[in-house]
Amino acid sequence: MTDTKVPATTDLSDDFPALVRHAASIFRDYGGRIAFCGPVATLKVPDDNSKVRETVESPGEGRVLVVDGGGAMTYALFGGNLGKLAEQNGWAGVVVHGCVRDTAELSACAIGIKALAAHPKRSDKRGLGEKDVEVSFAGITLKPGEWLYADADGIVVSAGKLG
Repeated sequence: MTDTKVPATTDLSDDFPALVRHAASIFRDYGGRIAFCGPVATLKVPDDNSKVRETVESPGEGRVLVVDGGGAMTYALFGGNLGKLAEQNGWAGVVVHGCVRDTAELSACAIGIKALAAHPKRSDKRGLGEKDVEVSFAGITLKPGEWLYADADGIVVSAGKLG
């Protein structure tokens, strides 16, 4: 969702306690938008961001790309060039269970970006990874098509759109 009206995660948590799952508070904000939401698209990647690039080069249609990088803290899976591509192609946001880089460039992108940390080293590019698969991290499991809501208070996920 790229409009400015994103339901607050605190309100969703209070209003729909049986319908939302809460991600552990392990993510930092890096994008130009702090609040974002949309249907989930998933990637599970090793130390390779080739599939991330392929995905953000495609139409985002207001979706949130969830990248499971296994929580790796020794390289970045998402950077400034990919942030610009994601913004241009209509992605609402990106959540990386791993690191990002080019943080000044990412903060200028009009999308939400959450990740564990920043790291200057780029990942490998070997074309590895799985698309549209179930991913689990931060105490939750996410499936393609579920809805992710994110803001400064955290991330909540539901089976469908809320509010």
